[in-house]
Amino acid sequence: MDHLPDENRRYKDVDYWDERYQVEQSFDWFGDFSKFKHLLENLINKDDSILVLGCGNSSMSGEMYDAGYRRITNIDYSSVCVDAMAARHAHCPGMTWRQMDARQLDVPDASFDIVLEKATLDAMLVEEKDPWKVSPQTAGLIHQVLKEVRRALRPRGRFLSLTFAQPHFRKPLYARREYRWSVAQHTYGDGFHYFLYAMTAGEELSPEDAAMETRRLEEAEAPPPQMSSGASIGFFQWMQGAEQNVNPWPKQGCTPSTALYFK
Repeated sequence: MDHLPDENRRYKDVDYWDERYQVEQSFDWFGDFSKFKHLLENLINKDDSILVLGCGNSSMSGEMYDAGYRRITNIDYSSVCVDAMAARHAHCPGMTWRQMDARQLDVPDASFDIVLEKATLDAMLVEEKDPWKVSPQTAGLIHQVLKEVRRALRPRGRFLSLTFAQPHFRKPLYARREYRWSVAQHTYGDGFHYFLYAMTAGEELSPEDAAMETRRLEEAEAPPPQMSSGASIGFFQWMQGAEQNVNPWPKQGCTPSTALYFK
């Protein structure tokens, strides 16, 4: 693959993305809009104000616009990406493109009905070696983003996150009382499943998610669980597998739902 980075940390490097976007026209992580359209139709109204985090050169926003979602603000920290996508969609009134850091959203409080991300948070996790225990540095980075997302959401607004991460890996990052939202999960994909997490502002965590957070806090200082060799693959290998449309787990005895695979 021409665009694969030689080091996992480069997925977090804006220079890498600037270089890539200069030559790559489009790439869709976790499938295009058609793969999860049926889920979004139940979560987003056509007149909702939508913020897309880390839009990249994905076809998703354009396809959503064609489907009737006309109030879309797209942000990315790559100016190369933003300029190219703005020019490509100049014929779409109501859809805007802005260079912005998801950790410091330059938007007013309570300004969006929907905040949507697809693989943006996964890219922030690529240096993690143990998916069971995210490092304090990366956990702090994700927390910065989620605080900004919650600030930008209107009452009863939703944060929608599309990822390959299973609930036991991703829910501990999302299901926290301080965010003041509930967490629901959905799956899509044929054979290999991806996940859509829907966080609704102003709703309480379920009893199960609240109990999970309590356990997380109690175990915060405990030694991490031992991982089997079959679970030793890192986020970087998952992301690289995504780019090459292959399953990086084939010899490790994992079920399809634990693999990263793209149709």
